Amino acid sequence: MSIIADGMNKLKSDSMEIGGIEVEVLRKDIKNLHLSVRPPDGDVRVSAPRCMDDEAVRLALAAKLEWIRKKRRLFEESERQPEREMVSGESHYFRGRRYRLEVEERDGAPRVALAGERIRMSVRPGADLGARERALNDWYRRHVKDEIPALVGKWEPVMGVSVAEWGVKRMKTRWGSCNVGARRIWLNSELAKKPPRCLEYVLVHEMAHLLERGHGDRFKALMHRFLPSWRLRQAELEDFPLSQENW
Repeated sequence: MSIIADGMNKLKSDSMEIGGIEVEVLRKDIKNLHLSVRPPDGDVRVSAPRCMDDEAVRLALAAKLEWIRKKRRLFEESERQPEREMVSGESHYFRGRRYRLEVEERDGAPRVALAGERIRMSVRPGADLGARERALNDWYRRHVKDEIPALVGKWEPVMGVSVAEWGVKRMKTRWGSCNVGARRIWLNSELAKKPPRCLEYVLVHEMAHLLERGHGDRFKALMHRFLPSWRLRQAELEDFPLSQENW
């Protein structure tokens, strides 16, 4: 058992096995149990209230075992993009389409732009892999940031909620997150690679948490009400090729 520091709170972390699958268990100051299967390898993690004993956690996991296996199979079967070297000729995704990368070395600040069927990147001579990745990731992040204001403006009056703050950053295990108390939403910059309807789905999902914290029946009813196609969009997001660097 290990202790993981999380701000001023300490989280207890251990593991248990359910149906031959190892599950990481985190004890937190929360009211409900939260289960996740994490790409790319299907690692399973559950966050449980401190007051919930191991037997109760096991029963909850057993009830979701088939769902866990289904999610793990999805990650095993998903097409994965190869390791990136950030050189001309590589394939990269943008808004759900595959583009060829074209890299040019020249003096000046790094620049990335779409040019027909190519993503054109200019970097300083001798720029290493890290510098090229940062240039492309910054471009992806700017794209998502450009899309958000109109989407938030569209959905706030429809859903009857107000987003106080929002931001875009790379996240290893989530497409989005919502701090309900602060009414703050974060979106993953990797959504720039996905079809635009996936970005809208994730935003609506996070905004729905301003009305319902959990993912139970009330949350699903809200999603059906506001975005009837949400399950199709969710499936599309999950089925889209996984980036090795995304996680």
